[in-house]
Amino acid sequence: MHTKARIHADPVLEFDQFDGLPDSLVLLILNKLEDVRSLGRCSAVSKRFSGLVPLVHDVCVKIDHVVTVDGDSDDALNLSSPKPHNIISHLFKLMLFAIAKPFHDMRSPSSTGRPLFPQLSQHSPVQVLKNFSHVRNLQVELPSGDVAVEEGVLLKWRAEYGSTLQNCVILGGTLVDRKAAGNGHEPSSDDNGSMPESFYTNGGLKLRVVWTISCLIAASTRHYLLRSIINDHPTLRSLVLADAEGQGALSMGAEQLKDFREHQLSASPCSNRTQVPACNMKLKYAQYLELPGGLALQGATLLVIKPASDGSSSGHGNRKEVDAFVSGAFDGPLRFAAKALMKRRTYLLEMNGF
Repeated sequence: MHTKARIHADPVLEFDQFDGLPDSLVLLILNKLEDVRSLGRCSAVSKRFSGLVPLVHDVCVKIDHVVTVDGDSDDALNLSSPKPHNIISHLFKLMLFAIAKPFHDMRSPSSTGRPLFPQLSQHSPVQVLKNFSHVRNLQVELPSGDVAVEEGVLLKWRAEYGSTLQNCVILGGTLVDRKAAGNGHEPSSDDNGSMPESFYTNGGLKLRVVWTISCLIAASTRHYLLRSIINDHPTLRSLVLADAEGQGALSMGAEQLKDFREHQLSASPCSNRTQVPACNMKLKYAQYLELPGGLALQGATLLVIKPASDGSSSGHGNRKEVDAFVSGAFDGPLRFAAKALMKRRTYLLEMNGF
């Protein structure tokens, strides 16, 4: 009787190809990922990833929804309803299980039971970002715009900030389909950008003043809420705080961030936002403006806003910078609209700080 020979499978030498990649290349991949939730999941993969994720340079924090706290009802903050001026302060106070969830239940790869991100019990983007020590380019996206408008009304704004407002542009009007509007809305050949008398009597000017104030309040509120993030991340080179609806965006580059850190912010006494300085505004208007793609804007309005204290506002070089800012503020048909309105007659307005 032959003895049965024991058969042993040859050991399979498995080699993780990913382990052969240098850390610098892995960081390049993680930088392309950007999304803070996905980065949080990567942190739970291994000790190596846990150590590399906090070193990424590009981070995007998307705020999907607001959760209630302290026993508030589910309807405590309805983002689809007309919004109060201090809504963004609520957004950063009531924040966001959606951001924290990927991190919340994570345990370190060493199995010590200690969460990788212990601060996340507060569900705050400020706390989430404290775990990233080398952020250079940061994008934060709020779930919705801050200024309530009627159905069919298009309202977009872009603002540049340092320690205070530097530039702001607002584009508004009623968006219509050219075919549905019919021939009755075709622009007349003598339309040179002048405002009709009805613009002053039917509330058109008043509405645009409301747009301007609301957009500036939204921008200054976002600006105020960024102070902790900017102070905690000295490596920041660019920062954008926008919303998922694309209504408004506040941006800061390297020079603006430096100015922000070096000068004390002037807070508004009435709410949690920075002071809006006295401003000079250029208003440009078209009763009817055709856009690419079969669309049109009725009552198309462009407002270009600069602080009145900017002594170089009349200089040719500064004017070119402002024109470049306005031209690059919007994309697609809205960029066409901004460029077309820049050629229209200019109405000068002044506004006190508030």
